[in-house]
Amino acid sequence: MSVITIDNASKSYVIKHKLSKGNTLRDDIVNFANSVFRGQKVSEKEIFWALKNINLKVEPGDRLGLIGSNGAGKSTLLKLLSRITAPTSGEIRIKGRMASLLEVGTGFHPELTGRENIYLNGSILGMRKYEIDTQFDNIVEFAGIQKFLDTPVKRYSSGMYVRLGFAIAAHLEPEILVVDEVLAVGDADFQKKSIGKMRDVSKSGRTILFVSHNLTAVESLCDKGAFLSKGELIDHGPIKNVIHNYIQKVSAFQIKQEWDTINEAPGQNGIFAKRVELKSDEELASGAQLTTKVPLKIEYEFWNDLDNANLNLSVFLYSMTGECIFNMANESRNFQKGIISCEFKIPGDFLNDGSYYVSLMVVQDGLKPLFVFDEALQFDIHDFREGSEYLGKWPGAVRPMSLKVKTWQKELVE
Repeated sequence: MSVITIDNASKSYVIKHKLSKGNTLRDDIVNFANSVFRGQKVSEKEIFWALKNINLKVEPGDRLGLIGSNGAGKSTLLKLLSRITAPTSGEIRIKGRMASLLEVGTGFHPELTGRENIYLNGSILGMRKYEIDTQFDNIVEFAGIQKFLDTPVKRYSSGMYVRLGFAIAAHLEPEILVVDEVLAVGDADFQKKSIGKMRDVSKSGRTILFVSHNLTAVESLCDKGAFLSKGELIDHGPIKNVIHNYIQKVSAFQIKQEWDTINEAPGQNGIFAKRVELKSDEELASGAQLTTKVPLKIEYEFWNDLDNANLNLSVFLYSMTGECIFNMANESRNFQKGIISCEFKIPGDFLNDGSYYVSLMVVQDGLKPLFVFDEALQFDIHDFREGSEYLGKWPGAVRPMSLKVKTWQKELVE
């Protein structure tokens, strides 16, 4: 039997828009008087559907990853499941005890200490005192708050809030664990521990719902996925298939950006982008198909408004899941004011097929980032093979054909 059943669940909100464009105190007073005494409309209402007709079943032990862009409805769905708000229409049935970690400090009383909040949260989850006592030391150790256990949580940092909140939710043995993007607040070590703990939770037969924009973490943890877009469920199934479908729908093709004047160009700290472009030996156009065998070249020009500045440029290539494939950088050197041009080459038969984006960073004195240009270029690399009988997905981020594997056979000595 499913632990979560969602039948045609929808959630709407009412948004009000002012009809009057006045923005002074006098305008507000006149609008209020017209509304109260004359019954005139000063605003119009719009119905916004955050979720529309969601149908989904989650089985015991599933590790379900919810993915989608900002505003897709992921957090709204989690709030419905956590009973923070009710659906406008449809029905949601949940079997078992659920623990939710939706935002930093959820369920904490700021004036209570860490120790007191552990017992408070456990009670909210329906745990008895002896059950909380059993897990108390494990919670404190996992959260790493031993020194601050008897300090009011209002003095905790956001990272301490998250560590304690996750530790409580994960160790008090709920049948269903719901975790939103909050794990991004923690450091790398805590994230690694959290992913490991969620794996342990799922192996014990309990169910996990995980929301994150880090698709690598989602794919690593989850076995199933659900893709939401504009409040609608687009895809549901094995996590690899769902992520592939999501990337195909959201990936963009942007191989050139250019600005005519420094006033309209993006930039800061005296560095402003002039032109960034992806080129190859083959002519590129919007929608052109790049293959794994094609060598690529990234050209970047920027205005430098700094005199006698020691600068170097870094190029970062990312997969659409957010993994950094590699980082290239030129050697630092002194530049005068003016336009600086750079060129980076990526050989053919090096990148694997997939969707990628390029970010650029200009650094001063080898330490101080002056300007970071995120997602300056976006492109897709398509598969190309010759003389290969294997047609499945080539594993790995890169597939350098120039690296050869040497094989030989030794004669048997009888």
